[in-house]
Amino acid sequence: MTAQRRGKSLPAVRSTDEDHRTTPFELFFDLVYVFAITQLTGSMAREHSGEGVLQGLLMLALLWGTWSGYTWLGNHSRADEGPLRAGMVVAMAAMFVVALTIPEAWADGQGDLTGPLVLVVAYLLVRLVHLTIYAVAAAGDAGLRRQIAITWLPMMAGAALLVSGALLGSGTQVLLFAIALLVDWVGIYLTARHGDWRLRSPAHLAERHGLFMILAIGESVIAIGVGAAGRPISASLLLAAIFGIAVAVCLWWLYFDVVARAAENRLSRVRGAARINLAVEAYTYGHFPIIAGIVLTALGIEGVVAHAADGMPLGAFSGLALYGGVALYLVGHLLFRLRMHRVLGRPQLLAACAVLAAAPAAVALPPLTGLAGVVGILTVLIVVETVRYAQVRRSLRGT
Repeated sequence: MTAQRRGKSLPAVRSTDEDHRTTPFELFFDLVYVFAITQLTGSMAREHSGEGVLQGLLMLALLWGTWSGYTWLGNHSRADEGPLRAGMVVAMAAMFVVALTIPEAWADGQGDLTGPLVLVVAYLLVRLVHLTIYAVAAAGDAGLRRQIAITWLPMMAGAALLVSGALLGSGTQVLLFAIALLVDWVGIYLTARHGDWRLRSPAHLAERHGLFMILAIGESVIAIGVGAAGRPISASLLLAAIFGIAVAVCLWWLYFDVVARAAENRLSRVRGAARINLAVEAYTYGHFPIIAGIVLTALGIEGVVAHAADGMPLGAFSGLALYGGVALYLVGHLLFRLRMHRVLGRPQLLAACAVLAAAPAAVALPPLTGLAGVVGILTVLIVVETVRYAQVRRSLRGT
């Protein structure tokens, strides 16, 4: 009776199982990241410099780290019930503040608050809420609670560096933010390899990462609209938009046609510590270069669409963002497959080399020609993979 009364007075934490999938609340939670990535891409476009791109990638790493943490939490316990839902609502509000302050992340504006410091405080609140409700969800699991307690160490070390960077500003801020991310990511990785994290549903983890891929690819579609905003309709503008959509479709196809299904199957067959290591290395860390590549590609597409009718060369900024982003995306794919299946994807390697080799020429070519070149390389890669992995594709679909 005491236990029943306690159960009525305290919200319950419901554990997940092997068949758990993404909840609608987690999709709702992702909306703040949609806004954050849009803010991030817009900020890099306004800066229009290599330093701005570096700052954008550092900010993307901050966003990715928080999203990954809540994905693991939702894999352990249902995110749409009890204290997890309440905590994630608080985290959503804090993450929205992070997104709002991205334009002032590196240079304070004219408001009465210090933009970089507000961003860091809101980000740390997201991390604090995550570890706190994770500890609540881990009640009764001494190993997991110990693992969560260990995670506080690199997080707090990184927090000190982030606050110092926000207060010092200028180039020192970029350096300290980079070191903070390095300390945080390396510390969590080293403690996770032989630690006590729990992965209850491989399907949930794979599905959540696939949904974030859709979110990122959607940014390349949004970039087409942003680049076309305020410009008169013309044949070159329409052609640039069609090529931009084609790039988005290619990015989607290369991941979801075979790779995502095969990876989920592989993860579901592994057990014990090997499953945790595979999930951490291939998904939590291995997906970041893929996501970064998509964001940079979107930045390049926005520049192409904006200047499609100018008749001028694509230029170094948009050209390198477009071709560098696609190359990073392909290299990320290569590493992901290598870790999941211990197989080197030669078509992806050759395609990445072709993109990098064509980048200097694309900088001097008209925007439409540069974008068409990317579409051509990705299309050839898709055709090769469709033929090469036809039997695997049929097997994964049960046909």
